[in-house]
Amino acid sequence: MKIIVILFMLFIAGSLISAGYFLVKDRGQSDRTVRALTVRILLSIVIFALLVLGHYLGFITDRLS
Repeated sequence: MKIIVILFMLFIAGSLISAGYFLVKDRGQSDRTVRALTVRILLSIVIFALLVLGHYLGFITDRLS
């Protein structure tokens, strides 16, 4: 589960970096920045859902109890 979360975080960071690159390079003339940010939002939603599902199924446990 840790590897999946780390991979998703890397993909999210990569999407954010590419959005910044397209913003500077295209100067608002294309929609590549919007697409890259949309991908970042979708990946964030998926990772959140995976974390909730992992907790619900017992893959992620609370070590305090």
